[in-house]
Amino acid sequence: MGDRFSRRRMMQGAGAAALAQAMPPLEAAPIRRTWPIEEGPDTPKICLAPGDGGGPLPASVQLPTASTAPVRGNYGGYLAPKQPVSPAPAPDPNGARPRGPNLAASYQRIRQLGVNHLLGVSIGGGMPWTEENVRRAVQSASDAGLVAYNSMIGLPNSVLYGKPARDKEIEPVLASIAAAGKGGLSVVEYNFYAHRAVEGYYETVGRAKAGYTAFHHDLELLINEEGVVVQPIYRDDSGAITPETLAAFPHAKRVKFKDLPPLANEGTHTLKEMWANITWFLKLAVPAAEKAGVRLALHPNDPPSPISRGSEQIMGTLAGWKHLIGIVNSPANGITYDCGVTRELGEDPVAVAEYFASRKRINHVHYRNVLVEKPYERYQEVFVDVGQNDMFGVMKALVRNKYNGIIYPEHPRALDADRDRFGTGGRIPGYPGGGGYTGIAYSVAYTRAMLQAALSTL
Repeated sequence: MGDRFSRRRMMQGAGAAALAQAMPPLEAAPIRRTWPIEEGPDTPKICLAPGDGGGPLPASVQLPTASTAPVRGNYGGYLAPKQPVSPAPAPDPNGARPRGPNLAASYQRIRQLGVNHLLGVSIGGGMPWTEENVRRAVQSASDAGLVAYNSMIGLPNSVLYGKPARDKEIEPVLASIAAAGKGGLSVVEYNFYAHRAVEGYYETVGRAKAGYTAFHHDLELLINEEGVVVQPIYRDDSGAITPETLAAFPHAKRVKFKDLPPLANEGTHTLKEMWANITWFLKLAVPAAEKAGVRLALHPNDPPSPISRGSEQIMGTLAGWKHLIGIVNSPANGITYDCGVTRELGEDPVAVAEYFASRKRINHVHYRNVLVEKPYERYQEVFVDVGQNDMFGVMKALVRNKYNGIIYPEHPRALDADRDRFGTGGRIPGYPGGGGYTGIAYSVAYTRAMLQAALSTL
């Protein structure tokens, strides 16, 4: 009896050992994080643009001085109110145009939101960037307690459209990529539009009359003899052009967005042409980025209209995004993953985030929400908490795949608290319905909640 039991135990042990060898090893236990959960080297980082901190209140808004402030009781105490001061920015010796009336004030407002990283920092001195100018921009941010992470570089039309001058005009771009790495930037972002379809944007009324930004492929516009859309075009709540606007431009021609004619300085370009042009660019730019130790991030078409002003758009489909990263197989050849555009294409933002993040091809993230009526053709950009995107699912996909770059909670909605800070049409020209610092603060807070929740559960 004892022998049988011993042999049985021996056989069970052998079987267990064989099973253990057949099973894959368990993953390491997730890092236990304690509250407050903060950003770190292994986590995504929330970022804002230098101008996102807004500016002082308009001169028409008067704050009480210390001597006129009302007495609120004999308990506690109040800091004396300070009048906003907007000194003229010092001229840049390299000729860079200052961004905003008081960048130091904007940086402080950004840091008050707990944001410590910047995208889109301005590099003075024009093209090509130099190591000295990049370092100056990085140091300026550092002096304000911020990390300059990303800057946008413009590409010459000769590169975009494959013109003969591109061989010479690509040289300042490659020199700028090299300078970015030497000067301390991590990411260089760029666009490759044949034409960006911003004419299809218009403002709509959101919850409690907040401003949303809509896009409509059949939007009616007014153009002049050169085919340029006249401005400003005022609309009613349904999106129809007001009679007053029609009267102000009696000679303008009515045309739908989808029927806009090509512009003389752009021409028309096929998908085959544009893929050939960006392939030429990537085969030069990606090796330069690898050598410099920076990553490139191409933003997808936004709006993602497949055809705009007669030209086809290479980054207007998910298939196009996937094709792009295969042209040159390198982590330096990545995308700006935009979960809003992903939904506008009719795709699942969580699945798309998983695809690119698992391949380490997301080099920057735009984090926003939309309501899509018809993919590609009709949608609204809405508050980050009310759209169709699973924003928590997107954040979990980024964290799960160990994305540790920057996340931009972009496209804030226009709230009444900001409407006296910018003129008609929004804070950003050509982007009606966009908001200011109050809307940004709302989006940052929501994004941080999603990030902390993801980090605490994965």
